[in-house]
Amino acid sequence: MMNKTRFRLLVFFMSLSLIGIILVQLYWVNSSLKNNDEQFRFHIQGLLDKVTNKLEAQEADEFYKIYVKAKTDLGRNPYREDLLPYYERNESSRKKPIIYSDNVTREDYNEVFFDKSMIDNFVRRKSGNKVKTGEEKILKTDRTGTEDEERWFDFQLAGYLKDYRQYNPPEKWISKSKVEKTIRTELEQNDVHTPFEFALYRNQMPTKIKSDNLRYNPDPGALLHHNVFTDSDGVSAYVLVLSFPEKRVFLFSQLVGITSLSIIFTLIIIIAYLSAINQLIRQKHISEIKTDFINNMTHEFKTPIATINLALDAIKSPKIFDDKEKVQRYLQMIRDENKRMHSQVENVLQISKLEKKELEIVKEQADINDVLDIAIEHVILIIEARQGTLTRNLDAQRTTVLLNDVHFTNVIVNILDNAIKYSPDEPVIEVSTENVKDFVLIKIKDHGLGMSKNVQKKIFEKFYREHTGDIHNVKGHGLGLAYVKRIIEDHNCHIYVESEKGKGSTFIIKMPLIN
Repeated sequence: MMNKTRFRLLVFFMSLSLIGIILVQLYWVNSSLKNNDEQFRFHIQGLLDKVTNKLEAQEADEFYKIYVKAKTDLGRNPYREDLLPYYERNESSRKKPIIYSDNVTREDYNEVFFDKSMIDNFVRRKSGNKVKTGEEKILKTDRTGTEDEERWFDFQLAGYLKDYRQYNPPEKWISKSKVEKTIRTELEQNDVHTPFEFALYRNQMPTKIKSDNLRYNPDPGALLHHNVFTDSDGVSAYVLVLSFPEKRVFLFSQLVGITSLSIIFTLIIIIAYLSAINQLIRQKHISEIKTDFINNMTHEFKTPIATINLALDAIKSPKIFDDKEKVQRYLQMIRDENKRMHSQVENVLQISKLEKKELEIVKEQADINDVLDIAIEHVILIIEARQGTLTRNLDAQRTTVLLNDVHFTNVIVNILDNAIKYSPDEPVIEVSTENVKDFVLIKIKDHGLGMSKNVQKKIFEKFYREHTGDIHNVKGHGLGLAYVKRIIEDHNCHIYVESEKGKGSTFIIKMPLIN
């Protein structure tokens, strides 16, 4: 048998290992969430870059519309001063336009025409995208497309767009729904399916282009920012802000598959661990009660063996050998003690056969009151010898049941025998029957030691005996009630006990009637 120290150490290390596995799993899930969060932020920054490029391209489209209208009205390529009246802004709020010059070339490029391809290419260059072949800028001038000339056109176009941006803030030419649709399209195309909130800030103040539910979050990583409408120097007064209220849920959903497997396997380990601990405790308990059983059986056999030896020694004596009456007396003692040991062995064998389903129990129709009378006759002399009393209240009117009279009689005798054993004074026992619907209730009540709630749960276990200080103060081997339970179940009956410490016990058998 495993000693207590080894058992406790085994449980401790197994528990420590299980806790370690769970902590490692939690650490792995947390690390995966952090990695996913970093990848998500990097991915969203790339998407924001695309969104801002689209917004700047749309701004360029709006500028080009004004440019074409001015050209149509004037009948020539408009200068920057010519475009100012076309910008939607009060005259009083207009600032004096700034005239840009270029020191790269000495030529004066005043008559400049910007077509749509040139504007698109400018936006692409500013965003760092390479211009595809066939989309090179188209210059409708009589000048050669030199590198200096390209830089000059970019410089001039940046100035035109700066004027346009100064007099036409984004909320005048683009709607909140348009920005939201642009962001949503980019997110869905990249499989980012989670709610979002956005806002366009100007000089750190929100503009009208703002979703309704965007809230301030003190966490610096909660909001993603990206400059938009930058000028030729890379400076911008506008910032596009994006927030994902359910980001953690979205990130966790990406791990739900592998996390679910991790949880399932961890639960299997926990269940296996608890089962192993339970089996260890049960085996330890069984080992203990088997030791008690061996001690009890040794005690039960020791007395009759000693009695038989004394009787044999007495018979050998010449004085006793010639006295036939005494010889018969001692022989009867040997026979009784031998029968007692045989009965003990038979009880053990019957329990073993019951567990292996090898004990055949043939049931026949019988009157339960007759069976109770026969069982009472087996113990009435013992009760009277201890100057006790047994009262019968067999009030059941319907008493026909299906049973095996030998085994069921043994059941009642076992219960009555326990009632006698656990009555420290004169045993006072009541046996009664009554009908409840289609059942007959058999009640055997004593006024003995009684049992605690904990003991009541265990009394039908094999080898179990309640200890009361001295393990042998009540003789037995802990098989009587286990045998009772097996036979009762084989008869499709139920047995339960009502007891209180110091006030006695009542065993109740609920047995189905037959018509």
